[in-house]
Amino acid sequence: MTPSTLLIHDHDHIRTVTLNRPEARNAMTPQMQEELIAAFDCAVSDGIRVLILSGSGSAFCAGLDLRVLQSMHTVTAAEHAASAARIVRLFRTLWELPLPTIAVVDGPAMAGGAGLATLCDWTLATPAAKFAYTEARIGFVPAVVSAFLTLQLGDKRSRDLLLSARVFLAEEALAMGLVNSVVAAEELQPRLDALVATLLANSPESLAATKRLLAAQQRPWLDAALDAALAANAAARQTRDFREGIEAFLQKRKPQW
Repeated sequence: MTPSTLLIHDHDHIRTVTLNRPEARNAMTPQMQEELIAAFDCAVSDGIRVLILSGSGSAFCAGLDLRVLQSMHTVTAAEHAASAARIVRLFRTLWELPLPTIAVVDGPAMAGGAGLATLCDWTLATPAAKFAYTEARIGFVPAVVSAFLTLQLGDKRSRDLLLSARVFLAEEALAMGLVNSVVAAEELQPRLDALVATLLANSPESLAATKRLLAAQQRPWLDAALDAALAANAAARQTRDFREGIEAFLQKRKPQW
């Protein structure tokens, strides 16, 4: 089935997946999450050797769609749990995909969008890119992404980004190791092409085995961390601060904590 929120282009064993809701700054809906999971899941069986993830328009991904936030007051506990589990499945599928993944970020990557952008093996960013884990601003908990971020950055830097919810630019992301290269917009495609050529010159079986090995080494800790994240995610959705944060966000006012 043709996805409605993504553009998928396969060529010479390369799959480019483009988030395609530019009118909403590529904000994620449940449908987009499911379509991303499907595009990742079938990559190996489709003969893909390199996967590229990008966003259409002026943003990479603004996080959760406004309509999803609006509906969070009315859904059941079971629906909350299913939503959290879908985010885990999306991030984990991308993290453990047994082929090289590259995110191309030219614009904002916020909250869950920052997770998508930085979970890839390589993240190439332009100076227009900016990142933030903004959940604390709306009384939510950046639960799922915290597990992966701690693996990438360690505890101290993860606490800085998750507790401050601050916006940081591409150069700072590069210094921390969340971004591999900061490239001028006009140089981005040549840099991407060179990286893809390097990867295609390597043994696909070796790359797959290496990624499976890395995932296996991290799995015991990640399993426990994601179990805790699911519980924290579900609990956060029931709090007074979350209700107030969502209402303030929708009403474009400061929350009253």
